[in-house]
Amino acid sequence: MKREDILVEEVQDVTLDELKGSNLLEVYNKIYGFSAESLYRGSRILKRIVSECDLRFISFTANLVSTGLRGLLADMIRRGYFNMVVTTGGTVDHDIARSFGGKYYKGSFEFSDEELRRINVHRLGNILIPFEDYGGVVEDAVNRIVPPLVKEKKEWPVYELLWEFGKRIEDKHSILRAAYDTKTPIIVPGIVDGSFGTNLFIQSQFTGLRINLFEDMRLIKDRVFSSKMAGALLIGGGISKHHTIWWNQFRDGLDYAVYLTTAQEFDGSLSGARPREAISWNKIRENAEQAVIYADATLALPLLATSLIS
Repeated sequence: MKREDILVEEVQDVTLDELKGSNLLEVYNKIYGFSAESLYRGSRILKRIVSECDLRFISFTANLVSTGLRGLLADMIRRGYFNMVVTTGGTVDHDIARSFGGKYYKGSFEFSDEELRRINVHRLGNILIPFEDYGGVVEDAVNRIVPPLVKEKKEWPVYELLWEFGKRIEDKHSILRAAYDTKTPIIVPGIVDGSFGTNLFIQSQFTGLRINLFEDMRLIKDRVFSSKMAGALLIGGGISKHHTIWWNQFRDGLDYAVYLTTAQEFDGSLSGARPREAISWNKIRENAEQAVIYADATLALPLLATSLIS
């Protein structure tokens, strides 16, 4: 390593005047140090994913759908920035609950959970969800929508079933509705892990409904094998992150990857693993452009999204 090769761009100071009406990502590029650099680099890679890749994944965890990011995620899908969604069962729960009248409220991490239980309020971080605005709303939606669908056919791929729910949603901020409108598949490998999946199971006992996850796997397999360039924005960890990179190993890895996470790699977890580890598994290519942004998605995702409309 030579000094002249790495000492290329000077760190630039920022003033309050520059922040006023400015492109914040360019401001972060000037700041550069520490997390600002990864956020800026991730934004540049994200723009390349959207402009160059015919297969564009977004994976995320369900907790984000309880926040105002739900509308942002739906908008990015509706605008066509991503054409493959991989997420968890809780995403479906929260989206259906909020789409059919459930109200989520601002709260505090410091509230007493014993007191919240006594007044019939769930807490998800600093988001508050009244009991009646969650499980019962999802149950009612499934009980109303599934029986007529079973009369059409007994067995459904999960992504098609989710389109049918999206078709019946009038909420413009709904992820399921945005996916239905654009025919973007939502792949939920852990669909039975949550209220929606449990209520599908209950309905199956009365209606004969069957879900076919192999058809979801067939769809993602076909998209992966036919893709020329593939990139992914992976928000958080767990099953949605792994399912995304798992399938891309069969095309010798992603061409672009942006991780947005708060998990660390010291414990060997998949959630904390960096893109460099995925290279050893053939899930991300050696020459792939990649970035890890260590930040809460509620802070960083809106900034990343601005790069797509700038």
